[in-house]
Parts: sequence; structure tokens; C-alpha cells
Amino acid sequence: MRHKIAGKQLCLESDHRRAMLRNLAAGLFEHGQIVTTLPKAKAVQPFVEKLITAARKRSLASRRQITAKLTDRKVFAWVADKNVKEERKKSDFWELPSKGDISFNRYGELKKAPRLVQHLMTKVAPLFEGRAGGYTRIVKLDKRRLGDATDLVLLQLVGREVGAQVSGGQSGRRKQADKRSAFASKRRKGATAAAAAPETDAGAAPAADA
Repeated sequence: MRHKIAGKQLCLESDHRRAMLRNLAAGLFEHGQIVTTLPKAKAVQPFVEKLITAARKRSLASRRQITAKLTDRKVFAWVADKNVKEERKKSDFWELPSKGDISFNRYGELKKAPRLVQHLMTKVAPLFEGRAGGYTRIVKLDKRRLGDATDLVLLQLVGREVGAQVSGGQSGRRKQADKRSAFASKRRKGATAAAAAPETDAGAAPAADA
């Protein structure tokens, strides 16, 4: 029996599970949202929220706590990577660093880039000032993973999403409701203009000019 054992094991060893949670959290902080399976999203959600709560304190002790739990690696290297297509170098959550802030050596190894812990404390934590928890949300997708057909979900940070939950665009119901509202407004304006127009008798003769 699993007495006093918190959390899901996810069929992984403890060190493997810890590394997986760190990588998922790092990807979430870097990109603002990640696509993963539902059990993994539920497992990493409390881990991420505790890191953000610690980062909101902005103290040396909190920075040390975050560094002990999260690997302080370089992020946003894909912004200056030549192998990544230009249309993929965009982010709906963060203002991406300039290519001058990221550099590679002559062997193609990453030399300089923003650090993850600094990004967490300066960019992610200020988004949730005055918010008592609930920094992330899980959105179920209509997709399944190839191989085992596991349901995929979208784990994202709250606060900067616009439009539809997943695509960032406008949902079909919202478009239909906007069309109906626009049509009703047009009909009302036409009826108001017709009522305000002066009524003229068809049989009345026009007034003579002075």
C-alpha cells in the first residue's frame, strides 16, 4: 500500500520522474505553453505553481530554492538557431530576446543566452502579482498521441491568452454570435431611420415656390 506517498509515479523511477518534471517546467516557462499528456500535465502543475510562488518573493533565499529544484539552463537558443525556420521563431507569451543576446561558438555550441531562473523571476512571476495561486490551466485537445492513442492536452500559463482557448483565434460560436448582433444592430438602425424620416402624403400637391 502507498501510505504517505504523495504524487503519481507515472511508471518511472524517482530520478527519471524528477528530471521529466524539470524539463516540462522549463519548457512551460520558456514557451508559455506545452502539449503533453493529461497525467503528466496534472503531475507537473503543482510543481510549476510552487516555483512561481517562490519566484514572486524575489529574494536570495527564493532564488536558491528555485535553483535547487529547477535546472538553471540557457533558454531561447532557438531564436538565433539557423536550423529553425523563421515562421516558428515567434511567441505569443514573451517578447523574444534579440539575436545579439544569443551567440554560438565556432563549433556551433551555445555560448551566451538568457538564463531560465532569471527569466522565471523577472518575466514569469510579475504576471501573477496579486493572484493567489492558479497560475496554469489545462485545456483538452482533440488530438491523440501516435503509438498509444493517449489524449493530449495543452498546459499553459494564464493571463495572456486571447480569443479561443487553444488557437488564440475566434471560436465558431463567437463568430456566429457577432454576425447575429451585427445584423440585429443594422435592422434597428434602419427602423429608427425610417421612423425619424418625415411622412409625406402621396396625394398632396407640392408647395409652390415663393
